[in-house]
Amino acid sequence: APQTSLDGLMAEVAALIVEALNLDVKPEEIQADDPLYGEGLGLDSIDMLEISLVISKQYGFQLKSDNEDNIRIFSSLRALSTHIASQRSK
Repeated sequence: APQTSLDGLMAEVAALIVEALNLDVKPEEIQADDPLYGEGLGLDSIDMLEISLVISKQYGFQLKSDNEDNIRIFSSLRALSTHIASQRSK
């Protein structure tokens, strides 16, 4: 049941993001495939840095700010959660 755990993880990550950035949205309002940058949540690179720190603390791996995959990793809640799942299981 990997799908269930990804859904659970997405809910967890959404809550982390909202909490870390004091966003004026409910975690469950963040759609899995909405862009986090720009259009969707309207986050910027400073926000991404904040999220990276919180995720590092929570899940025990570093998100490097100079990783060229970051655009893909942070493209949506689903992408970010999938990345966390892949890193966390190592």
